[in-house]
Amino acid sequence: MSEVQDTEAAADAAPAAAATAGTAPAVRPHTGRRRNEAAHRAILDAALRLLAESDGTPVTIDAIARTAGVGKQTVYRWWPSKGAVLLDALTDRADQDVHGPDTGSLGSDLQAFIATTFEAAQRDTTASALRTVAREAARDPHLAELMRSFTAARRGALRELLARGCERGELAGEADLDLIADQVYGVFWYRFLLGHAALDADTAERLASSLTRGNAAG
Repeated sequence: MSEVQDTEAAADAAPAAAATAGTAPAVRPHTGRRRNEAAHRAILDAALRLLAESDGTPVTIDAIARTAGVGKQTVYRWWPSKGAVLLDALTDRADQDVHGPDTGSLGSDLQAFIATTFEAAQRDTTASALRTVAREAARDPHLAELMRSFTAARRGALRELLARGCERGELAGEADLDLIADQVYGVFWYRFLLGHAALDADTAERLASSLTRGNAAG
């Protein structure tokens, strides 16, 4: 039995044992929260790892639960389907790795966002997971929906950053924020999937500079 399962079993058994003994259970307000956080994190990490290693083999709830060391019912406590777990795993990792700072300068914010997006996507587990989803989305409708949801979430985060630049008057009023986001992610996916050129800090700087200059307020 894994450490997460041990913790869950011990925490769940304590109230029953206390009741059998005729005593009130000790108040431990933080134990459940810590247990839930540990199980939640273990599930997300397991889902991402399985997706990275799947090589097209379907990832199941059973496999996620087994790898995370929790019961299947624990997974269903937070997610209605495996697609929801996988989407949360990818989004959670992206939220951790990609910074969307608000420095007061669109150029600096955009450069940091693009650079961390490039860097994070090339880490082993994330890169493998993204390539699996992109490759298999063409024949698996569930992964296709996962891909659409994930990319929409990332574009939404970038669009918020661009909207702040608009509010500060750094972008022209007619600037097309959706087109700018498409240009950022167009460069990313083209280079990430085809590997014909680098996704590095220099590319991030040049892309951010080109987009801010080309859409700057007059």
